[in-house]
Order: sequence, then C-alpha cells, then structure tokens
Amino acid sequence: MFHFMRRGRRAFASKLALSVVALSTALASPVLAAGKTITAVMHSDLRIIDPIFTTAYITRDHGYMIYDTLVAPDSSFKIQPQMADWKISDDKLTYTFTLRDGLKWHDGAPVTAEDCVASLKRWAAVDGMGQKLMDFTASIEATDAKTITLKLKEPYGLVLDSIGKPSSRVAFMMPKRLAETPPDKQIPEQIGSGPFKFVASEFQPGVKAVYVKNTDYVPRKEPASWTSGGKVVKVDRVEWITMPDSQTAVNALQSGDIDFMENLPYDMLPVLESNKELTIEVSNKFGFQTLGRMNFLHPPFDNVKVRRAALLAMNQKDVLDALVGNPKYQKICGAFFVCDTPLATDVGAETLIKGNGMAAAKKALAESGYDGTPIVIMAPGDVTTLKAQPIVAAQLLREAGFKVDLQATDWQTVVSRRASQKPPKEGGWNMFFTNWVAADVANPIANLSIGGQGKKGWFGWAEDPKIEQLKDAFVRAPSLDAQKKIAAEIQQEAYDQVIYIPLGQYLLPSGWRKSLTGLLDGPATPLFWNVSKSE
Repeated sequence: MFHFMRRGRRAFASKLALSVVALSTALASPVLAAGKTITAVMHSDLRIIDPIFTTAYITRDHGYMIYDTLVAPDSSFKIQPQMADWKISDDKLTYTFTLRDGLKWHDGAPVTAEDCVASLKRWAAVDGMGQKLMDFTASIEATDAKTITLKLKEPYGLVLDSIGKPSSRVAFMMPKRLAETPPDKQIPEQIGSGPFKFVASEFQPGVKAVYVKNTDYVPRKEPASWTSGGKVVKVDRVEWITMPDSQTAVNALQSGDIDFMENLPYDMLPVLESNKELTIEVSNKFGFQTLGRMNFLHPPFDNVKVRRAALLAMNQKDVLDALVGNPKYQKICGAFFVCDTPLATDVGAETLIKGNGMAAAKKALAESGYDGTPIVIMAPGDVTTLKAQPIVAAQLLREAGFKVDLQATDWQTVVSRRASQKPPKEGGWNMFFTNWVAADVANPIANLSIGGQGKKGWFGWAEDPKIEQLKDAFVRAPSLDAQKKIAAEIQQEAYDQVIYIPLGQYLLPSGWRKSLTGLLDGPATPLFWNVSKSE
C-alpha cells in the first residue's frame, strides 16, 4: 500500500507544481487584494462542470455555487420554498409552483417557468428519484411565465422531496436553452441564477476553479438552513485550488496559505486539532457510505455467481481500517439504507460485517465458471477518501483467486471513465469505488445505486426488474412498517444479485482557519454562502 501511494504521489508531481503556482499567483493577484477571498482545497479536482451529467459530489458542489433549486430542505428535513412557493390540490394530484420575484439568470435574463420545466425534465431523465417521479407524473408544464404545474396520475408523496433533494443529482434550475441539452451531453456554458457566478475564463481543470459573488442575487429572507433559506454571500470571491497531495494541503492550511480543507487526513488529526488557529469539525453529521460497484455489462461480473464470489471475499473491517483507522469516525454497517435509520437491517450482510467469507469465496469462485479474466479496478490516488478501497479490494479479490488489474488514476478520470459502456480492453472497467452521503442512500428511491434499470440506470447498469417492482411498492406503501418490510426485501435482493457492495460508514472532518465563520452543516456541505472572513 505504501509503495502504491508513493508512486501515486510521484504521478501527481506535475499537477502539484501547477497547484502551487496557481496558489501563489492567486495570493499575489491585485484583483484578490481588492476584496475578501476564500481559498479552499476541496475533496477532488473539478473537471466535469455539468451537475446533471454526473453524480460526482465535486460537480454537485460546483452546482450549488452557481445554480438554485425550486425548493430545498432545512435542518429538520422539512422542504421549504427556495425559488418557488407551492400549493397542492385537495386530491393531491396537482402541484402548482409559483416563482418568487427577483430571479435572474447570470446573463441578466429573467427566470421563467419554461426554463424550470425544461430543467426538471432534463434532471428527471437521469436521476433515480426524478425518474420515479416521472413514472407518476401525467404532465408538467409552464402555465404562465411564473407558474409551473405538475399533474400526477395518482397521489405520490415524494414530489417535494424529489425536487428538493440536497444531493446528487440535484434538480438545479438553468435557462431553457441549456436545459434542452440532452442529459448525456454536457451543457456548453455555466449560467445559473444562484449566489455565485462561475468565472469560466479562469477555470483551469487540475489547477483551480473560481467563483465570484453574484451581486444581482436576491436572497430569501429566512435564515440559512442546510440548502434552504437566505443564501447571503459575504465574500467577494471563492477559489478552489487543486492539491492532490494531502500533506501539501495540510501544510497550506496550517500556514494560512489556504482557508479551508474539505477532507482532513485521519492520521494528521492530532496535529491539526492542537493548532489553535484552526477549527476542526464534522459538517456532515450523517456521514458517508462507501461502496464498491461492478460492471454488469461485461465479463466476468456479468455472471452473478462471480459477483457473489467477489462479495464473499469482501469484509468491511479491512476496508474501514485502511480508509479511516479511527473507531471514532468509522462504523461497520451492512444496511444498504444506512444504520440507525428506520429502514436499517443486516439482512444478507453477514460475511461483510463479520469478515468470515473468504473460504466460501474461494469455493464459490471455483464453481462459478470464472475463466481468469482480469478484473480492471480503477484506483484514484488523489482523493483521500477513495485511495484505500480499491487497494484493499484488490488484495482480497486476489486472495479469493481473482486476477486483478489495479489501474492507478485520478478521481476525475474515474468520473469520466465510469460512464463508458465499452469493454475493459477498450477503455472500460470492471469495478470502481465511491462514497455516498448517508442522506443520499437512506431509502430505496433516493439510493441511486440500488436501481435495476439496466442501461438506463447508474454506472454499472444493473438490470433487476424485481428491485424496480419493489421500489414501486415502497412508494405506495401505506405505513412505515410496510416500508420497512419492503426495504428489507429490496436489500435481500440487492445482496443476492450483488447490485453493489456496501463497505461501511464513516464521518469526515473538515478544517478551516478561525478567520472563517458561519459555515453551515448538512448533508450537502461545504456551502460557501453565509460564510464570513475576518482579516
């Protein structure tokens, strides 16, 4: 593991040099000296900037900077008006959204209902909750310049939760001319109506992304709460600086060369916590679920027997110990829908949580018909929370008898490459690892990875009609007890077919200089509105 990380750091040397140059240039810039700037090192480099094109959290974070949503949740999980208020008909079949005054796109044009309808349709074409919402939708149209009317075929209780969900993919609003871009193609420019504007002329993928205050933005009057309320921007500029090497970023945070670091390395926490100039906090109290996803389209994981052998070889403790290594921040959990929630169950999870499946894995693989096809695993080295999983998984799979091709890369390459349905020999893949905010996977409709829609679904393209039927039953369930029963059935099917492999939960601390105040918590952090910076 050490040798892999050392090679990974050498591979990032040129990118690091660019990052340092970008940072020193930013600090010396007379433009920055004229106003307050937050300089942040995020969890990943930003390359894909269309928040509907990918589920990557860095692209979602970018989306929250420049786009806005019709509705949004507060810290009590209650959906609140954001760009629009709404009314629901007595028969629960018609939702009428009315845009608030003062909404303008960054190019100066007014936000219209037609823009929002086009945005909702593009989002719903690819998002799991959006797709399910459209299954229940009879029509959605702009009935005048400020009114969006959504009519249902039958009552559906997740309308507002779907449109307002706080994480990937978010139902961000964008101008109609952009929203009419097919969702499998990236939009050509970044024009939103949100609190920041994207500075396209300064965007250098692999180096930095720049946002400036949208002086035309009219915040809501309510206090900021999660992604709802008043998005009041209190600085002039936010820069995301790419630093793939965590030690370099930690040094920059301690010296004051950067203001904020999203993902702190667990092994450096004792030193950082002793620094009186820093605030160390877990902003997302719900934590993350980490998981492995296989490609169902190509050998060997098109064979469920091979997938089951791989599942038996995995165990959560090895993964979490390598990823976190601190009991305070990690939790073994076999629940697809997150531990300590109403839908939590260990059904089907025994070998993952006990770590006792290796002998069975070897036997299952020998009986599966596996022909020695190498497993291509993408291993990003530039994201702290994604380095360990592929390395540990490769070791466990090899022990079970698999041949493994562990390919070192960076996260943004994974984000791009995982969308390819080509065979591994042609640039495709067999397995990758990712992390979901716990709030994103806490029920079968929100959990994008649990779908069985084949090539219309999430990367890996699992096809499982039974899961889709159970999800329909879940949204129609008359009570929480009924939902629990169906969720357990979904989890059992997901384990039987190895839709994905949940590898445990963890909390992730962030760090920032005490010159920053007002950072919000929630399931979609960090958010840079409401943040003040003192001299």
